[in-house]
Amino acid sequence: MRILVGVLALLAVLTVPASASDAIRVALQESVRLTELRGTDIEISALPAGGPGEPGRCDGCPRWRADIVRAVWAGPAIEIAGYRAPAFRLRSEQPMRLGGREYGPAVDLLLNGEGFAIVNELPLEEYLVGVVRAEAGEAWPREALRRIIGAGKPYHITASTAHQQYAGRVPPSSPIWGAVRETAGQVLRWEGELFPAFYHTESGGYTEDPRTVFAAPNMPALKPVVCQFSAGSPHFYWTLDLRLAQLSELLRRNGTDVGTVRAIEVTERTPSLRATLVSVRGTHGVVRLRGNDFRRIVGYDTLKSTLFAVAVDREVARFAGRGYGHGVGLCQWGAKGMAEQGYAARKILEFYYPGTMLGFLDRR
Repeated sequence: MRILVGVLALLAVLTVPASASDAIRVALQESVRLTELRGTDIEISALPAGGPGEPGRCDGCPRWRADIVRAVWAGPAIEIAGYRAPAFRLRSEQPMRLGGREYGPAVDLLLNGEGFAIVNELPLEEYLVGVVRAEAGEAWPREALRRIIGAGKPYHITASTAHQQYAGRVPPSSPIWGAVRETAGQVLRWEGELFPAFYHTESGGYTEDPRTVFAAPNMPALKPVVCQFSAGSPHFYWTLDLRLAQLSELLRRNGTDVGTVRAIEVTERTPSLRATLVSVRGTHGVVRLRGNDFRRIVGYDTLKSTLFAVAVDREVARFAGRGYGHGVGLCQWGAKGMAEQGYAARKILEFYYPGTMLGFLDRR
């Protein structure tokens, strides 16, 4: 579930704590055991357990500078250049490069599971520019890029499809900066509270009620809409051929062993025809899975949505579907289509989020 972007400029609304209204901590990677960051005159500071702002001790808490930072997981500690500590902070006036992308001004390395997390701390508005660039790109219409923000881990969000993609530092010349600045501080509200502005890539023609997708009991009753603006999307229609042997193994790895899969049937659907329950029959019996769990097991980028039909043809399951993502809230390709037809950002928001109110973030 990706959650906060901006095709309207908002594609996203992860609610961050009030104390973090001007900054956000983004986990670029989790549970890694080796990484290398490059830059110019990077200041490296060892930190106590828990990372920035947390009480604790580290032996000597050294501080030094380098252009290349190579960090490895060393059991109960992280090691850089022979120094071991539970956490490190990297700072530089110039961008730091990781995996082909640039980040700044601060990157923290924090123990996380069987490894460590790489966390970028930066101003919220700067983060939103990186999100919009990763999720929508720079060539989309300005009205589709204008974004609205919503306001025990040491970071707020991850840079992945679980929350939303993040492209890192964006050059000042990018047109995305203008779209973000024009909507600075604006939020969507639902019954007076910040609204979790769900979004997805492509609706397949119909958006979905969040209560049918997410298991939380306090989901807002967002009205689904017929989306006629995204028919030109490359994800509007899609097909997938998946070998039954591969599906059997994927199920087994995820704790559902039905033996060799023989049949697949969608046994329950939402009003928008998305699969709510999927029955899988194998040589060891039958299992019934929530549609979203079935998609997760197959792979979110492999089985693009739960809006599909499926039939077994000998040793292959053949899927024919529409859309990309969970289908709740704003459809990115639909927002693009609306902007190309002259709709303003406010009208796009009103279409995909009926019942919400546009306002400003209270920073008190």
